[in-house]
Amino acid sequence: MREDADPLQDEATLHAYVDGRLAPAARAVLQSRLDSDPEAARTVRAWQEQIAGMKALHRELLDEPVPPSLLQAAQRLHHRSNRFGQWQRWGGMAAALLLAFGLGWGGSLQWRAWEESGFGVARSRGVLDFARQAQVAYTVFSPEVRHPVEVEAAQQQHLVQWLSKRLNRPLKVPNLTEQGYELVGGRLLPGGDGPRAQFMFQSGAGERITLYVGAVDAKAQASETAFRYTNEGNVASFYWVDQGFGYALTGKSQRARLLVLAEAVFKQL
Repeated sequence: MREDADPLQDEATLHAYVDGRLAPAARAVLQSRLDSDPEAARTVRAWQEQIAGMKALHRELLDEPVPPSLLQAAQRLHHRSNRFGQWQRWGGMAAALLLAFGLGWGGSLQWRAWEESGFGVARSRGVLDFARQAQVAYTVFSPEVRHPVEVEAAQQQHLVQWLSKRLNRPLKVPNLTEQGYELVGGRLLPGGDGPRAQFMFQSGAGERITLYVGAVDAKAQASETAFRYTNEGNVASFYWVDQGFGYALTGKSQRARLLVLAEAVFKQL
């Protein structure tokens, strides 16, 4: 960064601040600038919340040493692409994402789930993994201030067509206006059994929920039909499978409120 450049306009510097990689003098200068710029301060706080949320979801894994195979893959990536530096700037968030989506959700993860009375029972590990990925995706993107989605709601038709093509299945965005939520937009994400779609909605009070969609393991398709509930910290999901596709509605709402929203989504899809 040039000496005369504004550090608040340099995302690499902001990420270094969030990751604790700035020298004390540079950190003090940036902190004084953040104190006088509420918008930049909100962005930094959102990134800090993302990292804290990811660490909370994956405390056991983050305390373990990085597997040699992962280190070797990173080294190969470093030699093949000059974008390795961007991965480093993302710091803890990128490491957690790589653990979540790239390591197959190892058996060391402790999964806490409860059955919803009156609904079918979901037993497959693949469906549990799917719900876990939905919660990770929510934790990463819901606090984002500048880039919560790849395609905004103003381009909803393009968004649906694009994601439908990538997931090889016609998709539909539920209308949650009656429930007090408007579509923010959506994005494409990786998943254990192929690409995933994430649609984000926001209430008038700024509360966000996400609908995570994608194919599930073929072994799960015959036995999974209806709702289950799970939570991890203050992030909760209702999830289900319909005709080989998984759906997970995730947010920080109370269980009863989230169930109402999930039922509204289920009826429309």
